[in-house]
Amino acid sequence: MWRRTWLVFSQAVTVAVAVLFVVLTLKPEWLPGGQGGVASRWLPAPTLLQMTPPPGAAGSGNGTGNDNGLGRSGSGYATAARRAAPAVVSVSATKMARNNPHTDPRFRFFFGDGPAAPQVGLGSAVIVSPEGYLLTNHHVVEDATEIEVQLADGRQARARLVGSDPETDIAVLKIDLDQLPVVALGDVRALQVGDAVLAIGNPFNVGQTVTAGIVSALDRSDAGTSRFQNFIQTDAAINPGNSGGALVDANGALVGINTAIFSRSGGSLGIGFAVPADTARQVMEQLLRDGKVRRGWIGVEPRDLSAELAESLNLAVRQGVLITGVLQNGPAALGGLRPGDVVVQVGDKPVRNVGELFGAVAALAPDQEAVVLAQRGNDQLRLKIKVGERRSGAQPAGR
Repeated sequence: MWRRTWLVFSQAVTVAVAVLFVVLTLKPEWLPGGQGGVASRWLPAPTLLQMTPPPGAAGSGNGTGNDNGLGRSGSGYATAARRAAPAVVSVSATKMARNNPHTDPRFRFFFGDGPAAPQVGLGSAVIVSPEGYLLTNHHVVEDATEIEVQLADGRQARARLVGSDPETDIAVLKIDLDQLPVVALGDVRALQVGDAVLAIGNPFNVGQTVTAGIVSALDRSDAGTSRFQNFIQTDAAINPGNSGGALVDANGALVGINTAIFSRSGGSLGIGFAVPADTARQVMEQLLRDGKVRRGWIGVEPRDLSAELAESLNLAVRQGVLITGVLQNGPAALGGLRPGDVVVQVGDKPVRNVGELFGAVAALAPDQEAVVLAQRGNDQLRLKIKVGERRSGAQPAGR
């Protein structure tokens, strides 16, 4: 008997709760003191935010304020993007077609190879001179037979390849148009990890795109295939098609040329690399002046000097580059450098590791005499070495 009573009671309570819920939801005014629905009873009223700047504030639109440099909304990097974006162009590079090695031989026997469609590579470039010179990546225009660029304002032009440098992956293009927008060059030396940057380019050929991030690291020399690639690392999204585009600071000044990404999928994973703008400028100047980039070479085999190695060899210095080999009759050997010496300075540049030695030697003008400071035992040497010229791809800068 008590079970039947409990069942009837539980069913009655369930029905009552259901009815109360329906009334609270649909007809709350039927209940005493009911003024609103469930949402108005259980949730706090939304707070209205003050979206309009007070009178006289910057960006208020009343004519009394000044632009705060962050765009009309008062936040973001609209001004930086507006300054730099017009100087970033899309690049279409047509390259010689290659026959597909996987084509069925029987098909080729009956029909021949047929005309293969030309390959079109897509990338970006940055206008850095009112005379029409552009910076882009070597791999964007490598082996191209025709290069077309499209400006942000819709104009199109055929570009001429002035020269390129595979070692830094920098190429210089020339277009003949008037009234060109030009990006300002930034001070790369003032760049710090954590600084805000924007990447501007044409990813996946969807049109000009701006992405934001920070400088994740500097002097990334182990991210490329050449000892002369010394990258800025950023987490601003860089995707296929961004190559050759601009990396700009919060003021819209150019600090790098977007070059490569670390990715397992082909898309951005938040690890992108850009050639510093000062390196790109130096390469451009040499290409315009000499038609190629000439790098110094002295003919040595270097090794990083660790504290343990310096202690085990009982060296008088703790910083520098240990010379483990010297090319016979090479510039270093003729200048008096020997295995076991520790190079501490090349010209006016101190060297603390092999990368800095390569960079300092490469920056020397071939056929000129350079001063190299080295430590030999307890003696500090001042050697004069006539710098040779490095043959691209033939030997490292120091060898």
